[in-house]
Amino acid sequence: MNKNIFIENVEALGIKLNDKMLERLDIYASYLREYNEHTNLTAITDEEGIYLKHFYDSLTIVKDINLLDVKTLVDVGSGAGFPGMVLKIVFPHLKVILIDSNNKKITFLNNLIKLLQLEDIEAINTRSEEFALKHKDEYDIVTARAVSALPILTELCLPMVKVGGYFIAMKGNALEEIDESENIIKTLKGQIESVTTFNIPIEEAKRTLIKIKKNGVTPPNYPRRYDKIKKALKKHSK
Repeated sequence: MNKNIFIENVEALGIKLNDKMLERLDIYASYLREYNEHTNLTAITDEEGIYLKHFYDSLTIVKDINLLDVKTLVDVGSGAGFPGMVLKIVFPHLKVILIDSNNKKITFLNNLIKLLQLEDIEAINTRSEEFALKHKDEYDIVTARAVSALPILTELCLPMVKVGGYFIAMKGNALEEIDESENIIKTLKGQIESVTTFNIPIEEAKRTLIKIKKNGVTPPNYPRRYDKIKKALKKHSK
């Protein structure tokens, strides 16, 4: 996806990109390729792939939520900044927290934040369940893009969402995972509000947005440790 096609497809999402946003995205793409030469951040390093599979794909969250009405957003397992960094660039009013347990990726993100001169954005090297225990029921939107199976992601992410807010999982073909997630969604006072499926342009790969509303405060003892979450999921799937 070249830049002109990227702009056209983003406009079709209802987003108008200004010169400052496009400049920052261009710097982002260049710095990502440069940094990736010595530190493995992503397997997608060609410019057209970055604009399609990273930048455009990150922005498809607007199919499910009007980010102009959102104040705070947490990106769990942000990696090289997708979708959280892209959303901050395009929706600069957002207060964004990027979480990743890989310190090399967090170093990249902090360097990028300085390079782009962004404010109200923080990249934190921590495990998501540890962060969630300290920040229950706090944020408008929590999102995660293709990180783990939905039952695991739900327990890691939904506790951070404030009552009335949303956890939006950005997945590939994930309809099977929805049935497996019903119990934990209910336990954590959530409710699936919508499931949006679509194909991204050019390569037509399938994407799924699962929008889960938080209807009540997080129960005590959640989220559990990651190993306990995986163990419980494995036991339930037998």
